[in-house]
Amino acid sequence: MVNNIVNIPQDTKTVDVLEIINTFQTTRYQGSKRKILPWLYDCTKDLNFETVLDAFGGSGMVSCLFKHMGKKVTYNDIFKFNKIIGESTIENNNVLLTEDDIKHILEPKNAKFSFISNTFKDIYYLNDENNWLDMAIYNIESLSDIYKGKELRFKKAIAYNALFQACMAKRPYNLFHRKNLNMRIRNVKRNFGNKSTWDKPFPVHFVNFVNEINKSIYDSGKKCRTICSDVFSIKQTNYDAVYLDPPYIKRKGERNETADYLGCYHFLEGIANYSSWPQIIESDSPNKRIQKSYAPNYFTGSDASELFERLIKKFRKSVIILSYKYGGDPTIDDLSKIILKYKTQLKVYDRHYKYALNKKNRDETINREYLIIGY
Repeated sequence: MVNNIVNIPQDTKTVDVLEIINTFQTTRYQGSKRKILPWLYDCTKDLNFETVLDAFGGSGMVSCLFKHMGKKVTYNDIFKFNKIIGESTIENNNVLLTEDDIKHILEPKNAKFSFISNTFKDIYYLNDENNWLDMAIYNIESLSDIYKGKELRFKKAIAYNALFQACMAKRPYNLFHRKNLNMRIRNVKRNFGNKSTWDKPFPVHFVNFVNEINKSIYDSGKKCRTICSDVFSIKQTNYDAVYLDPPYIKRKGERNETADYLGCYHFLEGIANYSSWPQIIESDSPNKRIQKSYAPNYFTGSDASELFERLIKKFRKSVIILSYKYGGDPTIDDLSKIILKYKTQLKVYDRHYKYALNKKNRDETINREYLIIGY
């Protein structure tokens, strides 16, 4: 058993960090670390590193923190839609989406795109909402008639980021793992969920998220970049630090379908690959998900420990910063032993964390977030 588990007290510097974090965009992305960024800051602020790889970037919240800490951040995620999120706030330093840009995107037009309205009827959104999505995507793509180069790329990234967030906000569970539009529209007494949020028009959500993202954009004076790669295919390994937040796998025998990020967010990945979406879709699936062969789903089987060791070994020259949860497979002890094969010092921090729709939130012995640092 690893005994050096430490709870870090809040200090005066954290107050400033809280003010900065309040400028970050909100997100309903599962696994987002936005709520615990002050704690992550306290755990990492004294580490000696200049360059950092966020290997499983996801919502980009930790990359935003590192960027505000003055680090040279490389954001990576295997999914294109996540890379676009990273482009909008990590790689982008000063490009904003203007009111004229928003008007251009929201301008009603005869839909020249129709894949969503033709394919996803009665699955996730109402018919008029599907039509709106097709139109909005066409209008975002037509920004190329106005802008070029990096300015175009970042403006499109902001717009798509806002669109992704709006799509999640209007979904029960904020996911796309089931065909369950009926959960939103049926007239029943509800024990959870925010029907007013689900029914809020797409344009309203979109504008709200654009405003949040614009406020998140920050020039740190350091060059940050985004990549879209299978983590085991990343060639550069000479980062001072590597932050790892892989999919959380419950112990054997426990059902955890949300560990399948492609299954949960295939609709957003489809939007990011709109022109090639018909070629990668699994037409026979009830919710028209993307083919499972599209991306590897690591850390889900009996070889999870081997994969973690392979990952730690790959980045053994870097400070290893690993986010994890109580009850995972492999265990905290297992992961600590793996890291100690390649590192001489180890610190394990933990804290209570409340997860959405979790009935055991009050149990502080079970719902715990861990940070394992090897150096």
